[in-house]
Amino acid sequence: MHGVGSGGLELPPGDEGHEGNSTDVPPGAVSLARPMDATGSIGPELEWDADAWLEVRTRAQRAGRAYIWLNLVEQRMRTVVAAVLRPIYEPVHGDEWVVAAAGPAGQEWVQRAVAVREVSRRKGYLLDPADDNVLSFLTLPQLRELMVQHWPCFEPYFDERRDVELALDELEVTRNVVSRNRALSGAVLDQAERASARLLEMLGAGGDVPSARRLPVDAVEDLVGDRYADVVAVHPDRVRLMRQFPAEDLFGGARRLDAIGIGLNLLVQNFSGRRLIRLAESGCRVRLLFLNPASSAVKRRERELGMKRGELGRSVEMNILHMRRVRSRLRDPGAFEIQVYDDTPRFSAYLVDGDGADGVGIVQSYLRGARGMESPVLVLRNGNKVVKSDDVGEAGLFPTYREEFETAWVDSRPVS
Repeated sequence: MHGVGSGGLELPPGDEGHEGNSTDVPPGAVSLARPMDATGSIGPELEWDADAWLEVRTRAQRAGRAYIWLNLVEQRMRTVVAAVLRPIYEPVHGDEWVVAAAGPAGQEWVQRAVAVREVSRRKGYLLDPADDNVLSFLTLPQLRELMVQHWPCFEPYFDERRDVELALDELEVTRNVVSRNRALSGAVLDQAERASARLLEMLGAGGDVPSARRLPVDAVEDLVGDRYADVVAVHPDRVRLMRQFPAEDLFGGARRLDAIGIGLNLLVQNFSGRRLIRLAESGCRVRLLFLNPASSAVKRRERELGMKRGELGRSVEMNILHMRRVRSRLRDPGAFEIQVYDDTPRFSAYLVDGDGADGVGIVQSYLRGARGMESPVLVLRNGNKVVKSDDVGEAGLFPTYREEFETAWVDSRPVS
């Protein structure tokens, strides 16, 4: 006899010798046998092909980035709400100050947070005593509600309530997508990152990295950047670099610029002479180190790239002449130095404000068959990260290239 509950499922009996493998299946019964192929692997209808794996990895990467931003914003909101409202309500209501602050309008969601905390206590989900409070169980919309309800208390700390609410509105779309594990588009992720950075700045959690003015600090970089020394971005070529990091963003406002390479096209061809003059007149000290266009190293490079004889040399010479014209128009030509070297070129580097903790560097290695526009690009941030190796701090890559520049500069010759 087979017990069947209301709306239950009746399973067919197996015979004595082959339990669970009976072929005598009543109509409408559900088979529990898992489809297998000849090798014993799961059926093809349940497999993921390469495209499917790529899609889910992309989803996971976007969701991971969004989660980090949302986590930072929620933690900051929680801290701000506690700093403003706790001194008002805690003296009277003690540990129940969050419930009191929520008031009748928030009675439902704050009681739900209290219940979740009690369940977490009983089941041992609370591993950190710092989270054993009602405030830690409020969601971002509930934290927002507390801020809106008590805006007169928060108003002295913020310029515009509307700006805070607009940023939180933009984040709510991302929060819903991430919490339900749905696909997050690149556009929505970009919007969430911008809104989060803007909101963190409004909430007084801006970064203390001076170079962030030139190269904004990314939340992922700030949290896990020490895994990659001081490399904060990698681009497959210079074209993709300049889409996200135009020359004006890199060189504009610099107080010191050191550059070494073959022809320094990133600077010469993308930052106008007039702009360079204004930069130098504003106090920026410039040192440019070109490969000597008459050297044998230029001829070897031309052969590597399959260029006509003298083609690369003429290009470098034109760039040097252009920089000489810029220098000739300055009140202090000594602050704009141009030199050439004869050694085999190994890399190009543009070090902006490299003598301080706010430096940014653009570095490319010279590949045998690829021109500068086609070579991979590393973006470095000086003074931001310390590489952790066996608990011993080590310098990143920026000082290495700065030292290489200084060595090459000493061995080079000035251009008159």
